[in-house]
Amino acid sequence: MTTHSPLPRLAFGPGALVGSGSRVLPEEVAVALSFNGSTQAVMMATPADLEDFAYGFALTEGLAQPAEILSVEVVETPKGIDVQIWVTPQAEARLAKRRRTMAGPVGCGLCGIDSLEEAMRELPAVTVDFPITPAQVRTAIAALPCAQPLHDATRAVHAAGFWNGALLAVLEDVGRHNALDKLVGSMTRAGTKPAGAIVLTSRVSIDMVQKVAALGAPVLIAVSAPTARAVKMAQDAGITLIALARLDHFEVFTHESRLSGGLSLGAPHVA
Repeated sequence: MTTHSPLPRLAFGPGALVGSGSRVLPEEVAVALSFNGSTQAVMMATPADLEDFAYGFALTEGLAQPAEILSVEVVETPKGIDVQIWVTPQAEARLAKRRRTMAGPVGCGLCGIDSLEEAMRELPAVTVDFPITPAQVRTAIAALPCAQPLHDATRAVHAAGFWNGALLAVLEDVGRHNALDKLVGSMTRAGTKPAGAIVLTSRVSIDMVQKVAALGAPVLIAVSAPTARAVKMAQDAGITLIALARLDHFEVFTHESRLSGGLSLGAPHVA
């Protein structure tokens, strides 16, 4: 399916009609994620990289490990796309304990979670290390806009990338959570080790930290701000959280010891 389409529009300038024309906009499609024939979630998503989406969603939501996924089939239907994921009996038993129906708009992160315990689940401790310098943080941020063709065409999608000295992968979607799940799935399928930094075009909420922790990446860099709870979760999980990142400055909220230069959270600082 196409990821973007030109649509007619009228463009207005300061106090005057500029003219008619078209604007390329991203497609937004209902994508069902079905495990062993039972729909687990329905997300509004960009119809691309859906096998990566399946693997990433299964891992970051704690539904199945990559080795437990037997096959993935993407089936187009008149009303959307059904991503059919077949998993081992062990994963199916886990799913049976945590069935949920999740109608997920693009801004949805924890939609449909059926218990407070699951929403605030304890995160695995990140054991991978990745020392990074302030200059490298800026390099990672500078690299991301150069690898977003769908954003260049539409100006209406998020991106998630993985940087470990070079930008190895970037995935895009109308939903920030979907973009991150697609990146996790792409890395998992390629066998990419998570020793590096996840770089996001979005804000950092608790569910984004949960997904990064599930992958095991030690550094999370975002162009926007985190929530207070996201900072607490990143601290507990051992993730270095860098946010409000621009080419000329960024702010470090947790585990600043991974950055060289003797930074300390004991006093306010902006890099």
